Amino acid sequence: MKILSAAQTRALDEGTMKAQGITSLELMERAATALLNWLLDTLHPAADTPFHILCGPGNNGGDGLALARRLHQAGYQPEVWLLPAEKTSADYTSNLQRLPAAVPRHELHARHLPTFPAGAVVLDALFGTGLSRPLAGLAAQVVAHLNDSQALCIAVDMPSGLLADAPQPAGSAIVQAHYTLSFELPKMAFLLPQNADFVGEWELLPIGLESTVIHKLAVDNCFIEENFLAGRYPRRPKFSHKGTFGHALLLAGSQGKIGAAVLASRACLRGGVGLLTTRIPQVGYDILQTTTPEAMCLLDPATDYISELPDLQPYAAIGIGPGLGQEDASREVLRRLLETAKVPLIIDADALNLLGANRELLKLLPPDTLLTPHPKEFERLTGEPARDDYHRLEQLRQFARHHKCFCVLKGAYSALATPEGQVYFNSTGNPGMATGGSGDVLTGLLLALRADKRLSACNAALIGLYAHGRAGDLAVQQTGEAGLVAGDIVRFIGPALQELTDADLITEPPLSPRRGG
Repeated sequence: MKILSAAQTRALDEGTMKAQGITSLELMERAATALLNWLLDTLHPAADTPFHILCGPGNNGGDGLALARRLHQAGYQPEVWLLPAEKTSADYTSNLQRLPAAVPRHELHARHLPTFPAGAVVLDALFGTGLSRPLAGLAAQVVAHLNDSQALCIAVDMPSGLLADAPQPAGSAIVQAHYTLSFELPKMAFLLPQNADFVGEWELLPIGLESTVIHKLAVDNCFIEENFLAGRYPRRPKFSHKGTFGHALLLAGSQGKIGAAVLASRACLRGGVGLLTTRIPQVGYDILQTTTPEAMCLLDPATDYISELPDLQPYAAIGIGPGLGQEDASREVLRRLLETAKVPLIIDADALNLLGANRELLKLLPPDTLLTPHPKEFERLTGEPARDDYHRLEQLRQFARHHKCFCVLKGAYSALATPEGQVYFNSTGNPGMATGGSGDVLTGLLLALRADKRLSACNAALIGLYAHGRAGDLAVQQTGEAGLVAGDIVRFIGPALQELTDADLITEPPLSPRRGG
């Protein structure tokens, strides 16, 4: 699913109207119908539910006016509040003229702001994706007044004051919506942590935007969903054997951190690897052999940490980092691995911290290496704190381009950057996964997928990211968010991958940031 800029969103609307032979007013009616259906199906409002619709002077306000008419036709009594302006859009004017006289309308004034009673539903249709600067004056006052209320706030397309694909100055007036209802495709603003308090829960409402136009639009950002991945994770051949799916090597564990090696090993096995060898210090031998008998245990000469790199010849992919520690000898193991490895690498956790503390090692990264930092680890890799989430996203893109690697920035909507500068945001996962060991599980899963030579580097990363979050979503149904631990995620990796295998959908063609869909 493509993530469009504000300009591309306008181009999509125009392209839809041209391709389908409809007017902008007809497209607006589709939006109003979709909004009404969501309100009725989700809120199940009583007949006397107070609906207040705040309308700005542009097409976002036109959507609000069309919705007010639809609510009135459905038997509700909405009130409309109009933001005064010297100029209004043509569709706003048309929908204002079509508003039944029975629908109360009021002009907003600084001394005449609406009172929202208990149980009120407020639809924010002040400003949408066309906004290009922070709100000021009366609009900012209205937003502050709304945010101070106890009403249920639902933003139409975008929370007013929030820019679709750029940061706002600190202290900007922005609606704090409980829900944001957008159309067809997500906005970049929805996916970034700094906007969470404004966007609330967001949903996409289909309104029949033209798929052929979407396909032609060139993008640098995408949103990963199941149907995007359909066909990318192949079924297992009937006559396959353990050699079919690769032999992986995991370098992990140190005194007090053998659990990380166990979690990553178990995730790798559940991820479908044919064979797994886990290299651990001697202190972890009994633990690994007892908890993970399916993995072969390759002991390091050192007791408490990994001090030597084994022969790499047998392996199809190598992972390093979970619980590794940051001993000088382990740093040299990492250096030797970067200098000599001829197979795909996955680098996580303490191996990332060693890279961050010794950034000269970054120039040794083999092409298509996969790194999986959380934000603080990524800051150590770049050596530069991010000004905001948009800046961090651009850092991520440039880091992957410069080092010709794949880099996953972990978090809600984890972002995968490719060597070409494409960024994919993941749709799966939940707050229960914010627990120790979750990242080790991701490393193990990615290691299994990179060992499978049937998968490209990009497909392995996309599938691993999605399946990891999906496993967490399946697990949380049994554990609840607070009770979820990393081992629960491991248990559901198999079912998550099976869903992708069974997805009976047409594979979406690969995206090119230069040529569009």
